[in-house]
Amino acid sequence: MKAIFDHVSYSCSKLVTTSYSTSFSLAVKMLAPSIRKDIYNIYGFVRFADEIVDSFHDYKKEELFDRFESDLEHALENRISLNPILNSFQHTVHKYDIDKALIDAFMKSMRLDLSKKIYRTEEEYREYIYGSADVVGLMCLQVFVKADKEQYHQLKDAAMALGSAFQKVNFLRDLKADYDELDRTYFPNTNFDQLDEESKTRIVREIEEDFRKGFEGISALPVEAKFGVYTAYKYYIKLLQKLKSTPPLEIKNRRIRVPNYQKFGLLARSYVNYRLNIL
Repeated sequence: MKAIFDHVSYSCSKLVTTSYSTSFSLAVKMLAPSIRKDIYNIYGFVRFADEIVDSFHDYKKEELFDRFESDLEHALENRISLNPILNSFQHTVHKYDIDKALIDAFMKSMRLDLSKKIYRTEEEYREYIYGSADVVGLMCLQVFVKADKEQYHQLKDAAMALGSAFQKVNFLRDLKADYDELDRTYFPNTNFDQLDEESKTRIVREIEEDFRKGFEGISALPVEAKFGVYTAYKYYIKLLQKLKSTPPLEIKNRRIRVPNYQKFGLLARSYVNYRLNIL
């Protein structure tokens, strides 16, 4: 029965999420069960695309990405795919009427990672972040508001800002891997051979402004999504605080993390704040 295959597909997307990101999977568990599966489905899709361009160095990445993109188009058109990750993703896309333009923008940014190494202008930088992060936030928002167009447009700017903040924190955290292993730099007008405190502070302030804008939308989210998104927000704020207090040279030489015991402490405090309605 097709229902069994769909169940297997959804399970694969959940497995991808829990295997690749303990932090994000913890936040997803704080979402209501009614929307949890669809966020797993979105994450599984974006994670697989990202892995092709970031990790499969011993293979022909461009050919793999071309095949993935072709399979995606077939999945969206035919409402089925033998790739369980794409099968689960297409289900969520059709269930919530997710705009195809968001998916296309995401794939465009992922394809850039196959060849583009340096983002020299603000325009290039913002276009990449829109495709790689903002649109993912908007896909999730479409699930959170259950395809309510009015509520979606009310929260759209905040969701994009939060997506940008998360992505920029990831850029700063993963500076060593991106720069040393992938030869990529995303932040324009920054000399990463001589990253100094002034440059780091400028980046941090930019991220803090994104977080300020993003936080404004969290309290207006539907109850099914609010605590999960707030949990992710608190985790990334904590990670940014650690990066802010870490010398630039150390950020260049190692990946900064939030230990698991601190993650669970954040979860507990977030839950108290949520129950007391003091987000």
